[in-house]
Amino acid sequence: MFDTIILLLDATLRVATPLLLLALAGLFSERSGVVNIALEGKLLGSAFAAAATSYATGSVWMGLLAGMATGFALAMIHGFASITHRGDQIVSGTAINMLAAGLTVTLGRYWFEQGGQTPSLVGDQRFQAIDLPLAGMLQDVPLIGSLYSKLLSGHNLLVYLAFALVPVSWWILQRTRFGLRLRAVGENPHSVDTAGVSVTWLRYRALMIAGLLAGIAGAYLSTAHSAGFVPNMSAGKGFIALAALIFGKWRPVSVMFGCLLFGFLDALAVRLQGVEIPVIGEVPVQAIEVLPYVLTVLLLAGFIGKAIAPKAVGQPYVKSR
Repeated sequence: MFDTIILLLDATLRVATPLLLLALAGLFSERSGVVNIALEGKLLGSAFAAAATSYATGSVWMGLLAGMATGFALAMIHGFASITHRGDQIVSGTAINMLAAGLTVTLGRYWFEQGGQTPSLVGDQRFQAIDLPLAGMLQDVPLIGSLYSKLLSGHNLLVYLAFALVPVSWWILQRTRFGLRLRAVGENPHSVDTAGVSVTWLRYRALMIAGLLAGIAGAYLSTAHSAGFVPNMSAGKGFIALAALIFGKWRPVSVMFGCLLFGFLDALAVRLQGVEIPVIGEVPVQAIEVLPYVLTVLLLAGFIGKAIAPKAVGQPYVKSR
């Protein structure tokens, strides 16, 4: 029983990693006042770029750079439409989602002729698991050994990076001048402008960070969690990350727990397939798999607690004369 719980929690960490990276991306963006509904498209585009580049070059590091560059480029397109030209942030984000969904499949079919997916990645084309120090020696120690060697050890670099970025994000937002200004511009951009700070440049920098984080999430999805790109492999993770962002009330640590909750539900769905539950019996696979998405709808609809977004989020800024 204990080993089963450890395996479930281990799967939770793996599944929650792209959600956490995307949610942190949305955190920086929405704290600056820009709704980032384009997370889904940035994840999908970055996943394709990372897998294609990793396969072509034989280096997962080149794939990671390509994924980050793609996320950054899509973020700048989003910024150009919604910040520079003050377009509707929801519409521009939706357009990026549609662009990524169509372009990745089209390029995949043209380049690899495998129905839109990339060839399978092997060896140095993928991120490999990292064994932490003493993991082998401690694996037979009761309780602590299993927690350390089976739960904490054995993940790839991007899993550790994602969770390390949580305290880093908190420190940036709460303890730096940039973070203070970023939070201020999401609440009252006119006061920031009055103080002589460029609202436009602050929001662009927030989108730059968001694009890089989304790029890392995409690279993780196709070169670490999976062994290549598959059409529409994002499967709504961008929207689930937004739900976790709302659930966590735009605070890094709370957002992390929200992502872990969604990751746990996803991992639980896999474990419960075909399992007989006392009294209930065997639950249909579809009913289990839909749990994370039902929770997403409930959170976005505001049924589970009230979350107050930054006051200026979604509002194009017009400089006062």
